[in-house]
Amino acid sequence: MSIGKRFVSGALGAALFAAAALSGTAHAFEPVKPIDFIIMAGKGGGADKMARLMQSIVEKENLASRPLVPVNKPGGSGAEALVAMKNASDPDHTIMVTLNSFFTTPLRQPGLEVDIMAFAPVGRMAEDTFLLWVHKDTGITSFEQFLDEAKSRGRGWVMGGTGKNSEDNIITDYLNANYGLEIKYVPYKGGGEVAKQLAGQQITSSVNNPSEALGFYEAGTVVPLVAFTNERLPLFPDVPTLNEVGGDFAYFMQRSVVGAPGMSDAALAYYTSLFEKAYNTADWQKYKTDKSLMGDFMAGADLKAYWQTQRDRHQNILKASGAIN
Repeated sequence: MSIGKRFVSGALGAALFAAAALSGTAHAFEPVKPIDFIIMAGKGGGADKMARLMQSIVEKENLASRPLVPVNKPGGSGAEALVAMKNASDPDHTIMVTLNSFFTTPLRQPGLEVDIMAFAPVGRMAEDTFLLWVHKDTGITSFEQFLDEAKSRGRGWVMGGTGKNSEDNIITDYLNANYGLEIKYVPYKGGGEVAKQLAGQQITSSVNNPSEALGFYEAGTVVPLVAFTNERLPLFPDVPTLNEVGGDFAYFMQRSVVGAPGMSDAALAYYTSLFEKAYNTADWQKYKTDKSLMGDFMAGADLKAYWQTQRDRHQNILKASGAIN
């Protein structure tokens, strides 16, 4: 931050001006202690994996003067994390990795009194994608077969997902409302746990992100049936989009880093620069490609505008499903 020049008069003013000129510019923000890196989901899910990759990239590339310390706070579909951010005692040393519960949880739980527009827009690192997965033992290999089987089982067909009225729940509600299904939705604390439940056949299907289910997919345990994207994913070139099989729905999850409300402008500039550098590393770009992530880096006013659009969209979705009034 530059020292602003101002008009001064007299000998004392001249002396002050000379001192300022000799001192040059004031130091920009640098963290002076470890940085709380909150993750609003449980261990093993997409948000957790990404946060820990970001941490490792920052450490490997020596991008920060103090370490990022990941802390999982999955309670209440991200409510625990949002409240921790809202009440952060040191906003300049508190950041968070988000998913779409950043939009939905404050809408569903107004008592939290969380205004997402008060958060500092550090940077969007990606938009994550969703696929519909079943266990290989079902013998289902197409979306049409899934619809037939899910209809026949009614409430006996169980979709596992991360959190209640979350991204996974929104997609499940869409399938139920638009295809005459009665799928039962069961929430878990993280996408990693959901993937394990499907692999163990404790649930019948999931809409995991690629990064969460990839290990089981590569092992041949789970089968992707349809992608909730506008175009086919390079990692799954044989998997059609929902639009290709007669639907009209695409859905993405933000993977953003946000600062606590009250973060200083200098700290925001520091963290935006930090994560833009992390975004541009070969490791992050490889991860984006390998895990079918989309979206360019976004920060500042553009990111806040994106939040407003997404909050409005999720408000309409939740109202349509009856989750909120």
